[in-house]
This record gives sequence, C-alpha cells and structure tokens, in this order.
Amino acid sequence: MKKNISILFLCLSFSILAQKNTVDKSIFIAMDKTASILSNKSKANSISIGVVRNGKTYTRHYGEIDKGKENIANNNTVFEVASITKLFTGLLAAQAVLEGKLNPDDDIRKYITGSYANLEYNGTPITIKDLVSFRTGFDKDLPDNSELRKNRNDSSYLAFKKMDENYTRKNFFEDLKTIKLDTLPGTKFKYSNGSLNLTAHILENVYQKSYETLLKENIFSKLDMQSSGINLSPNTLIANGYDLKGVLMPTISDNLWGAAGRLKSTLSDLTKFISYELNTKNKIVQESQRNLLNSPTTWNGYFWDYIQVDENGKNCWKHGGAFGTQNMLVIYPERQLGISIIVNISDESTANALGEAIVRLSNDLLSENKKQTGIYGYKIIADNVVFVYEHDKNLDPNLVKSVSIAGSFDKWNPNDKDFQMIQKSKNTFELSIPKSQFEKDKTHLFKFVINKTGWMEAPKNAINRQTEGDENLILKI
Repeated sequence: MKKNISILFLCLSFSILAQKNTVDKSIFIAMDKTASILSNKSKANSISIGVVRNGKTYTRHYGEIDKGKENIANNNTVFEVASITKLFTGLLAAQAVLEGKLNPDDDIRKYITGSYANLEYNGTPITIKDLVSFRTGFDKDLPDNSELRKNRNDSSYLAFKKMDENYTRKNFFEDLKTIKLDTLPGTKFKYSNGSLNLTAHILENVYQKSYETLLKENIFSKLDMQSSGINLSPNTLIANGYDLKGVLMPTISDNLWGAAGRLKSTLSDLTKFISYELNTKNKIVQESQRNLLNSPTTWNGYFWDYIQVDENGKNCWKHGGAFGTQNMLVIYPERQLGISIIVNISDESTANALGEAIVRLSNDLLSENKKQTGIYGYKIIADNVVFVYEHDKNLDPNLVKSVSIAGSFDKWNPNDKDFQMIQKSKNTFELSIPKSQFEKDKTHLFKFVINKTGWMEAPKNAINRQTEGDENLILKI
C-alpha cells in the first residue's frame, strides 16, 4: 500500500512539474515574440523584458547595447528609467498619507516653505490629492520648456539638457511664485515634472530628511533594490542609449530633487518593484493606486500615467523616456501580472512601439482568462439583439462603474447614451436593441468598454471575433 502511495505521489509530482514547465515555456515564447516585433518597429539595439506572474519572475534580454560590441544586457545592467521615478515619489507620498504626515484634502501650501498666495483658483487651493493626480491647474511646468517642445529637432536634447543643468532649486521656488492657475484644481489633467519636485520638497519638510534618504530607507532597502538610486557611485556604468539615427545620447541632468526622472535601476530591481506593486494587501500600494478624485473613468492614483479597468480588472500604466532610453511598466494587480520593457532608443515613435508591445504581451499572458467560445457578446431574442457582458467573478465588481458598447453602428463612441448597458446583477450587464436599428446583411463591428475607457479584447476562441486588425467582435443580422 505504501509503495502504491509513493508511486502515486511521484506521478503527481511529475505532472505538476510538467505543467509548470509548460507555463514557463509559454511565457518565454510570448516574450520572444514580443521582442522580435518590437525590435523591428523600434529599431532598438537592446531590449530587456521582465515579467512577474503569480509570484514568479521571468527576464530576458535581446540584442546588444552598442552595435557591434556584442554586449548583451543582463539583469544587473543599469538603465535610466526616467519617469518611472515618479512612481517611487508617489509611493513615498502614499506612505506619508497613511502615517498621518500628509492629509490628501489639505492645501499644499500647509507643507511648502514660504508664502504662495498665487497657488489657488478663485479662492480654491490645490490639495495634496490634486498634486499627486497631475491636476494642480498650473499654467506651466517647472522649468518651463514649452517653447523648446514647440520646435523640436535632432539636436533639441542639447537645449533640454542645458536648461536642466542650469535650473536650480532657487530658480524653482522663484518660478513657483509666478505660477498662475488656469482652472479649478482637481479638474484638468496636466502632466508636470514640477508637481513631482514640489512633492519631493513637501516630503522633505514633513520627514525632515532628504528625498534620496527617504527613497533608500523606505523603498530600496525594504525591497532589496541594491542597484537603484538617484545618485549612484561615480564608478557605476549606465547603459548607453541612442536616438533613431544611432547617435549616442547623454544622460538626464537635474539639479532639483530628481523626483520626476533621475532614477537609475536594473531589470532585476524593477521586477522586485513590480512584485511589491502587485501585493494587493499592502496598504501603501493600495493607497498609491487609489481613485483619489473618484473619477468615473480612468484615474492616476499617485503619479501613474493612468489607471483603468477592463476585462482583467484594474491595470496601472507608466511610461518613462530619457534622451536615449525608454521603458514601459504595467501591472494587473487582480491578475497578478506585471511587465517591464526597456529599450535603449528614444524617438518620437518609440513610445507607441513600446505601448503596442506591452499590450500584445499582456494579451498573450492573460488570454487564458478568456475561455468563452461560440458567438460572444450578444444573442438574438425575437426581434431584438441582446448584448450581454459578464465581468469575471474573480475580479472586483465595485470598480466597474459602467459598461458601454462602441461600434461601427455608433461611430465607436463609448459615451453614446443609447448604448449604455444596464446592470442586471453584480457582474452582469445587458442591453436590448431592436434588430431594426441594424442594417440587415451588413457586418457590424463592436467592443465592450468599461468605464468609458477600458476597451475590452475579444476572447480568442469566440467565433465572431476578427482575426486581424483590432480583433473586434462581429455582429451580423
């Protein structure tokens, strides 16, 4: 009997190991495919991809950092991660809120050194939650590089670098007094490096420690991110980055706090950061990803580019771009998936190529959650087309504020009042439309959209899914 049990246990162990190896192999295949397509689209010399899925980390590196030198990046290669820095600043601010050092509803001037009567709009002040959500209402960035952005060319990076090198904290506070609010705080999104450096100043005031010390004590040391920092050792070799013409680019300069984009890190450290951001029980992480302004569509949490909800639940996105490198980081906390992709090229088209790559890889790795077959998304009942969407019961239904239908029949408008679905239960939405509203014998295309912004991918096995292009769902009467 004992022998039979041992054999059974051994067979089960081999079966589990085989399943595990199959999963690992499929992830690496998806990474390889993504890298191949991204290499052609971005023309990057080097591509590094890190995936964290269900608590396990996968990394791969492709190409070479410098053409012809065969110097392939590895997990310890140090890259400029640029605006990914903002997420670290956001975590520190979220921690300060939880520790009672900051109140999200407080006037930011409560925490700023000096007097700034200008930082209000018709008597309404900027709050901490406006600041970290990129909704201050500032009429310009600090430093103000708007003129440089209007006339960009191949040598513009030199002017940007010179401006940053000459801009000091003294300049920052002088210019802060010239800021005018052009709208009510909390209402209009405006991406701003000045908001980040002002946040760093506020953090230094409430903790009486330098911004860099706060990073080291509260993030780097806790996550064992040994190769990350604002000011690394002078001996640290930072990976070279290039423009589209193959010109070697300089690194970012910043005489302020570095809170907006001066972080350097490795893929190894970034995957540790991703694992931390995927911890849905961590209160600091929860706060940093929170819908601070109660937006019915997307939101920003603490300095994310955007956070949206789709068929995979909440997903948080951040792009970072230096003169010669760009990277994209996305996390799906409810699916326990996070991805970072780094390329050592920076061009106006690089961000789009990166975005497409990370969407493609995310869809490949999340496809197992879309098991629906047959005709998906609607059924014909009598003289009506009944659209049906069921949100995965494993996901938080409270994040779904609305579900709409956008398609060729309503000019792809998720705000069309005639195509807003009706919630039938906690997870199910339906909408009945007379067949007469759809032209007969014509192919109509559509997608479901959560919260007006989370455009959903059709299940791979749905027979009414396009096999190319945007892979929309097909409706034919």
